[in-house]
Amino acid sequence: QVRLVESGGGLVQAGGSLRLSCVASGRTFTYESMAWFRQAPGKEREFVAGMRWSGSRQWEADSVKGRFTISRDNAKSTLYLQMNILEPQDTGVYYCALDLRGVADTRRPNEYGYWGPGTQVTVSS
Repeated sequence: QVRLVESGGGLVQAGGSLRLSCVASGRTFTYESMAWFRQAPGKEREFVAGMRWSGSRQWEADSVKGRFTISRDNAKSTLYLQMNILEPQDTGVYYCALDLRGVADTRRPNEYGYWGPGTQVTVSS
């Protein structure tokens, strides 16, 4: 059974950095697509960044370009999100998601079938 568990969230001042991790288990990952989403209070869940597990494609939201970087470590079955120059509007619960189809550039939450429980990121001004 596929399981995703995020970690690394916390409270940080604006301009600071955090690195989120998502440990994936339950299968050998090769071509699947994985992504980070976030959800602020009272708002819909929004796409942040995604990549194919093979590393062949990456895609990200315009709001995080140049500040956030998605990556993965095959040996550890772990997806990362390096977040730099954080802004208060980056605050929210960050979720790791998995799409077994491996379709590139998928950005809608309903295209991802597996989700982690989330980790809270709070950026103070």
